[in-house]
Amino acid sequence: MSAIRYHLASSPVYGGGLGLANDLQNEHSIVGNFPDVLMLHHFGDEQQRETLIPARLRGEFRTTFGLTEPDHGSDATFMSTTAHQIRGGFEITGAKKWQTGAHHCTHFLIFARTSGQAGSAQGITAFLVPRDTEGVRIVSYEWTLNMPTDHATVELNSVWVPRSAVLGSVDRGLAIAQTFVHENRIRQAASSCGAARYCLDRSIERARARKIWGEGKSLANNQAIQFPVVELMTQVEMLRLFILKTSWEMDRIVAECQSSETQWPPWVEIERRLSDQVAMCNFWANRLCCQAADRAIQIHGGDGYSRHYPFEHIYRHFRRYRITEGAEEIQMRKIGAYIFGFAGPKKKDMEYAERSKAKI
Repeated sequence: MSAIRYHLASSPVYGGGLGLANDLQNEHSIVGNFPDVLMLHHFGDEQQRETLIPARLRGEFRTTFGLTEPDHGSDATFMSTTAHQIRGGFEITGAKKWQTGAHHCTHFLIFARTSGQAGSAQGITAFLVPRDTEGVRIVSYEWTLNMPTDHATVELNSVWVPRSAVLGSVDRGLAIAQTFVHENRIRQAASSCGAARYCLDRSIERARARKIWGEGKSLANNQAIQFPVVELMTQVEMLRLFILKTSWEMDRIVAECQSSETQWPPWVEIERRLSDQVAMCNFWANRLCCQAADRAIQIHGGDGYSRHYPFEHIYRHFRRYRITEGAEEIQMRKIGAYIFGFAGPKKKDMEYAERSKAKI
């Protein structure tokens, strides 16, 4: 999926930058990418799997992902939405924001606190709430830097759902979000890296073709044009290989888990071993794409600023990736924790070294 995303985003044959021949939100026309199917497959009960997975593939079941709230984004474990057991089911009250696909969904996947203290990963439960359930109200669709969108704010006012609406285990629903977060981040990185390459390739073409000062020289003769492109293109090439390497390592972990060589599910093992590398790919690629789009605008001059060229749209589209799938600050914090041994594979080694040092 990473290789496909990079190819579609970087090639002018497929729309270039935005991959207009194949929406960069997915690769459905090339590779099946259905996070909701993964959630149902790993966490759904027998009835949910047998009913909802086929319905999803037929397009009859479509769900949003309701973790973010109006007052809680990266601090999702402090969510204000609650669910209490009542009358053989649960009553949900709260609000969710940025519910992508709300305009045509059949269900909302709503995460709500069912027990425990604010900030705890335990005590959160996932519910599949039909859109037409009494008490569910779409408050607004949010306008963004990129476009008027399908990202809705949804209120849930004493919404009752039966026990069968629970996806996974009660109080352990947060694990559901981890099944695909690393897949999303690495694919998103591949999109951004590919779009950055597209912007730079078009900039090179423009600089070579643009004749200036009546001397027959091209814009490309100027080092002020060359050097910024050189720096960005170098980063694109290094990052592309890092993304593919990390994706390959993720595939290897999945294969190991499928052969029962590890006690952990693949997404947990990827979190343990590769979360920092995935975060590195993601936060840097998203930032790099914005830099490349900005440089393309500058090299194209007034034309680049216009909507006759795709660069301003690429910037607007990919700028959000520095926030979605984990803000870059959150990902940098995770990388720091892994590098300095506060989390990840180095943690035990660092703790052992500290204990040994204390004994000496």
